[in-house]
Amino acid sequence: MAFTYPDFVRYQLARFAIISSLEMQAVAIGWQVYEITRRPLDLGLVGLSLFLPGFFLFLVTGHAVDRFNRRNLLVVCQCGFALCSLLLFIISIRGIHSPYPIYLITIFMGVVRAFNGPTGQALLPTLVQTEHYPSALAWSATIFQGSTILGPIFGGFIYTFFRGPSAVYIASLALAVTAAACSLQIKPSQPRARQPVSLATILAGLRYVWRKKAILGSISLDLFAMFFGGAAALLPVFAKEILHTGPFGLGVLRSGPGIGASAMALVLAHNPLRGKIGAKMLWWVAIFGFFTIVFGLSRNIALSLVALIIVGASDMVSVITRHTLVQLSTPDEMRGRVSAVNMLFIGASNELGQFESGITAQWWGIIPAVVVGGSAAMIVVGLWAWLFPDLRRAT
Repeated sequence: MAFTYPDFVRYQLARFAIISSLEMQAVAIGWQVYEITRRPLDLGLVGLSLFLPGFFLFLVTGHAVDRFNRRNLLVVCQCGFALCSLLLFIISIRGIHSPYPIYLITIFMGVVRAFNGPTGQALLPTLVQTEHYPSALAWSATIFQGSTILGPIFGGFIYTFFRGPSAVYIASLALAVTAAACSLQIKPSQPRARQPVSLATILAGLRYVWRKKAILGSISLDLFAMFFGGAAALLPVFAKEILHTGPFGLGVLRSGPGIGASAMALVLAHNPLRGKIGAKMLWWVAIFGFFTIVFGLSRNIALSLVALIIVGASDMVSVITRHTLVQLSTPDEMRGRVSAVNMLFIGASNELGQFESGITAQWWGIIPAVVVGGSAAMIVVGLWAWLFPDLRRAT
């Protein structure tokens, strides 16, 4: 049982706090930027500013995670997120009429995320015994999704109640500090043999992923399907212009994928995927694309929320399958570098996907952008089933 490990419990408390903090921030940043500019493209630029640091740093971050103490790196990252919240609070109380200060802070946030993602992924398998890792992963996903449900709702509520983003950023700062305090209680891991810094060791993660076609197929499927099918960046526009709701409604909509993902994670925690997990992953990603289309066509907030819940549930199957393939088949001394490659793909699918959504919405309008994106995600599933037979046959 994963919760019999004290360090696992501490890690999950810290993770719940930091993800809730970031989700609250995301609601406030999205609404604030759209209020300033009224352009979908600017919402996409938020995603781009979060993605680019990870793109340029992923080789460095992966090597750092394998070379230095992961617990300490995690604490530093959480302190970095706290600093971002403080900076957002300062510029908000002074009043801003341009999104560019927010972009500068989200670039710094992207640097912190570039280190935080692979650090957390590589640390988790060391907190429990190998036989308990699938259960730990499912519970970890459940807790993660719980924070993605509560974070946006509370962020939207605080934004509405206090009539502005400043209080949201203060709450986000408090949660980030709480996360750092919890992480400090995790026992430092045993020192690992440090490999010399060289081009070969830095590129080892890329070479490993390239050789393992099931891993390559799973993370690249997530990259392209979610890249085209991501509608999260456009939620402020849908909330305001299509569904005619406010910041609290935006928070509820943003929590929809978390509700679906959390429910699916609970199901998988008690009934783990067994047999033909690659084929099941492909089917669920196709469902993700279909309900993205449903969301794009909906004019009813209840139907939109249901569609987002199913989108989140289908994405969770993909997440758990991908993480299981990546972490259990990767030696501990390489987990940081392989996790950095994985996080680069995830960042490209999420944050770069937000940028793609912002551009296509600016060109075609928000509804065609989401419908075309969902359709493209379904096409990707068919192509990947043909291109990666190892993924299709993965058990």
